[in-house]
Amino acid sequence: MDKPFDFGEALKKKVVRPQFRMPKMPIKLSRGIQILIAVAALLVVAFNSLFVYVEPGQYGIKVVRIGMNRGVQAEFYTAGLHLVIPGLHQMHRLPRNIQVLELTDYPITAADNARKDKVAHIQTSDGFFVDVDASILYRIENPYLTFTKIGPGTLFEDNGIIPKAEPALKETLGKLTTEDFYNSPLRVKKAQEACDRLNQELNSKGIRVEHVLVRYFKYSHEIQKNIEEKKLKDQLVFTNQAAARAAKEEAELKKIVQEGRVTADVELEQGQAYVTRKTAEKDLYVRAKKAEADLLVKLAEAEKVRLKNEALKGVGSERMVGLKMADVYKGMDLIVLPSDGPAGVNPLDLDNALKLFDVRKGGAR
Repeated sequence: MDKPFDFGEALKKKVVRPQFRMPKMPIKLSRGIQILIAVAALLVVAFNSLFVYVEPGQYGIKVVRIGMNRGVQAEFYTAGLHLVIPGLHQMHRLPRNIQVLELTDYPITAADNARKDKVAHIQTSDGFFVDVDASILYRIENPYLTFTKIGPGTLFEDNGIIPKAEPALKETLGKLTTEDFYNSPLRVKKAQEACDRLNQELNSKGIRVEHVLVRYFKYSHEIQKNIEEKKLKDQLVFTNQAAARAAKEEAELKKIVQEGRVTADVELEQGQAYVTRKTAEKDLYVRAKKAEADLLVKLAEAEKVRLKNEALKGVGSERMVGLKMADVYKGMDLIVLPSDGPAGVNPLDLDNALKLFDVRKGGAR
């Protein structure tokens, strides 16, 4: 049976396993390919030396070192490749997008790429000090003015916005009292005044301040405590005043509700009286029309009786009596009566039948 391999023992014996190596093969390029590679390398070097790329968020400012137009060129360049001859030209770049300056003591802020400076230490109009956390948003409008009046690189920050920021805040926010800092509309108004003050000083240098935002302010512990206690007392006074106004308004509301209910009851009674009156008028009208109709019916019935009586008095009455007598004869039993002579009965002789039953007197027509 073979003995298993002992790695530790092999190391002690300095056993080295052979390593695989690629054989070296001489690479020979033709002269034409070598020339193409050299030309391509030369073109790359020339391209990198003669052209400068200005990014989309940048301005390009060209400085001519030699020639008739020597100096900073008023025309500034936007994003793209631009010809720059080494030794003759030099291209400087300035930011084009919004820049942020934060006056704060907090290392981590919302804009991590912003330029940070110390917090603004401002004395209020009543003699106290407050530390103000502020953000100043600005941009370069005219890079030529910024470059010529302030300088290249980041000098627009170091010699431009930073030296002006805190004095502008001190001049405007310093007009507030310690309590005024809690007044948001007034605080925003003073921040806008600081923005206008900065623009008065920086617009001529090609920089425009868009916003000055006061994010946070901090007093000393004792002042903060006193302000909070005073604010609590003021809030208690305001609460009591609001409660008194609320009670007054509630009483006024109750009065209005009661008056409204009385008015509604009066209107309801008037409505009910109107309905009763209209119902009575309707009933009277119905009874009157019904009485008129009953009268017309009674008059019609009386006229019918009158006309019937008149009809019975005329010639037609005899015919009617004859027809009635014919109905009477229908109920009689069969008898034999003489049909001739003075006492004869002829059922077809209506005049004789009328005389027989004493309906008509003899000879009367």
